[in-house]
Amino acid sequence: MRIAILNQDRCQPVKCSLECMKYCPRVRTGDETISIVGKKPVISEELCIGCGICVNKCPFAAIKIISLPETLSEPTHRYGKNAFVLFGLPIPQHEKVIGILGPNGIGKTTAVNILSGNLKPNLGIDEGVEWSEIFKYYAGSSLSDYLKKVSQGKIKLSQKPQYVDRIPEVFKGNVSELLKSVDERGKLDDLVAKLEIKHILDRGIADLSGGELQRVAIAACAARDANFYFFDEISPYLDIYQRIRAAILIRELAKDSAVLVVEHDLAILDLLADVVHIGYGEPGGFGVITHLKGVRQAINQYLRGFLPEENVRIRTESIEFEVRAPRSVKDISVLFTFPEFGKTYESVRENRNERGGENGNENRGEGGGSGGFSLFVAGGELREGEVVGAVGPNGIGKSTFAKLLAGVEEPTTGKISTEIRISYKPQYIKPDVGIRVCDFLRSITRDVNTSYYETGIINPLQLRYLMEREIPDLSGGELQRVAIAACLSRDADLYILDEPSAHLDVEQRVSASSAIRRFAENRHKTAIVIDHDIYMIDLISDRLLVFEGEPAVHGEVFGPFGLREGMNRFLKNLDITFRRDNETRRPRINKPGSRLDREQKASGEYYYAAVE
Repeated sequence: MRIAILNQDRCQPVKCSLECMKYCPRVRTGDETISIVGKKPVISEELCIGCGICVNKCPFAAIKIISLPETLSEPTHRYGKNAFVLFGLPIPQHEKVIGILGPNGIGKTTAVNILSGNLKPNLGIDEGVEWSEIFKYYAGSSLSDYLKKVSQGKIKLSQKPQYVDRIPEVFKGNVSELLKSVDERGKLDDLVAKLEIKHILDRGIADLSGGELQRVAIAACAARDANFYFFDEISPYLDIYQRIRAAILIRELAKDSAVLVVEHDLAILDLLADVVHIGYGEPGGFGVITHLKGVRQAINQYLRGFLPEENVRIRTESIEFEVRAPRSVKDISVLFTFPEFGKTYESVRENRNERGGENGNENRGEGGGSGGFSLFVAGGELREGEVVGAVGPNGIGKSTFAKLLAGVEEPTTGKISTEIRISYKPQYIKPDVGIRVCDFLRSITRDVNTSYYETGIINPLQLRYLMEREIPDLSGGELQRVAIAACLSRDADLYILDEPSAHLDVEQRVSASSAIRRFAENRHKTAIVIDHDIYMIDLISDRLLVFEGEPAVHGEVFGPFGLREGMNRFLKNLDITFRRDNETRRPRINKPGSRLDREQKASGEYYYAAVE
């Protein structure tokens, strides 16, 4: 089966010469393989021979011709001629947390809209499809009874959105007002306690940090009385401790309902889900939701890039985790020695004002209390060509440290005097530049059209199809990738990236990690990466900076340490242990109080325990 996809937003017939029709060999022989219907071309999938000439000739990269696996012949839903098509559906199960693992743009939102009753599956047929046909199609499957309830309006959905930073645009009150308006189960006090958000109940939604917004959104979703709960990414802006608490809360929610979770932090998905569907396909073209798999089996297959039951390869290379020996630093030059210094905010308001105002995402303070916040840095050194990870709980001063090094803020005590050039990507990104991505990147570097830039930046960060887009029109994940590219495009000695994994799917996180690491190694540049995704930190880091202290009160910076020593120190402070999977070597969270958890704590090995 071959499908043709026409991106309606990219296609601009007024600005081109209809190259798709002009060069199509079937059109030139008289067939109507491509014709104009209305104002835009329509491609006949029955007549298309899959030569790909129209794909290469389209000046706006608006066409995809995709050959599907032979087993995909009966779509679940299609949005119209030359539009996205979905195959398969997740299967909600009462008292289960069902995970979906897959890249963005392969139909997860479409599937949820079908399962919630907001979208009627059309089985790939343009004309309207009756429910009787749908029931006949799913007869004998576990989805049959569920879809009958959907058709009768008996399924109530509660959904946590993916992009929580947009909540202030639609709600202007404070946290307490928002949560009380959705408290249908009478569990609000319990949710507030478990998510540790009592101290922000009287704060305005517009004044919350990203992590606070995320926890409020989780609480609001869990507070509703629903049959079907959908959580679209719980991890962005949360530290590992907060992610685990949120996962435990969601598992408790599944005791009386069906829960579906999309999560790109594999360590959290491993802990959270009972079973997992893998989603694969061509983003924006087609998506496939596989049958249910065991959690460990699904994650390991996804990392290897091959699904044996489906006999499908979803990636040319597997994602490898390596236990690296400590790097010898004898012959590596020191790039920068940072001295002892500190920063003190007398109040939360001062903290926010110091960071540029009170309402912007990028200036939200470290502290959650009213007594201010202080950060002390003991001093250390960074070496050429290394990637240093920075780990620690939220509210401990990681973003403040980055801003101090980058010169965005001045220390209260001590002085950072350096002649090295620094490129800085902040944690919160504002799409406030109304230009195209290509023009934005060209304003930073002249290398945009070089082969080096294409292989080192554009391809791994998947920017090719974003280059003609306007920056304000980008999604959160697209904006993140452009911001990473902009940071790496500047001519600097030290590159500081604050939470580059936010809103990226697993593939994009791995690609971004590879791009940053190769950039540092090949160009002998030094990078500091602040992130909460343990997989990303494990893949990218040579050494670690560890932040300790009391969140929202004071923080201290220690290191850099070797990766093993640093992770052990960090996880010991959080009282969390990790083991490594015996097949993929990926980190896995031990369940608190389990045998492995107790044994590792007793031995002091919180991270690098023996494999299973």
